Amino acid sequence: MSLSVILITKNEEANLKDCLESVSFADEIIVVDSQSSDKTQEIAQSFGAKLEITSDWPGFGPQKNRALNLATQDWVLSIDADERVTPELKQEILATMASPSAADCYAIPRSSWYCGRFMKHSGWYPDYVDRLFKRGTAKFSDHLVHERLLPTGLSGRLKNHFLHYSFRDFSQVLRKIDAYSSASAEQAFKKGKRSSVCKAFWHAVWAFIRTYFLRLGFLDGPQGLALAISNAEGSYYKYVKMWLIEEHDKDTK
Repeated sequence: MSLSVILITKNEEANLKDCLESVSFADEIIVVDSQSSDKTQEIAQSFGAKLEITSDWPGFGPQKNRALNLATQDWVLSIDADERVTPELKQEILATMASPSAADCYAIPRSSWYCGRFMKHSGWYPDYVDRLFKRGTAKFSDHLVHERLLPTGLSGRLKNHFLHYSFRDFSQVLRKIDAYSSASAEQAFKKGKRSSVCKAFWHAVWAFIRTYFLRLGFLDGPQGLALAISNAEGSYYKYVKMWLIEEHDKDTK
């Protein structure tokens, strides 16, 4: 059975080489790039990837569907530039595709890096994500952010995990909090959700409690505390931004 690897990029030169090296066993690699200004496109081409450059940004879900529509092989593996396929996961993927009793879609666990360590708690592990599937049996949701795969057939789980280098330093944490909270606020507002400063505060408190206590973030040491605080910040900013969108909408009307 043949495999297409798909990914979307935007200024990922720090991650892309290691990512593509980890999936070099694929029959086809497809990169949909959002006009990167660094060496992302050059790196993709050096690995023989099919490179598609887009002039707009429709959101994570629609952009991943663009990549999926370019896939031509029997199976598809969706991967992010900050993820790596381990040798153990590679062998499991190949064995799964060769199995006559294979399901249509498989969730893969992720071991995620946060500013100095792989997190074992805090709601970050095993963090299963649907990523390996038979072409034609799934597509991505149209969410601007936090998109998910929507399989139509039988699903299963793999045992070996991705390595996910999600946050290498706190500058990256702050950039992602700002970008993701803005997209999440816009997405929620379009769905009819509304907010206030008080709601933002209590959502932040709950995000901290859930991460640090209920999901045992305190067992992840200093990074567990830092992650709980940044989750609280992200939740607070999302709901404050949603409130500001509502206020602006009222003013324009």
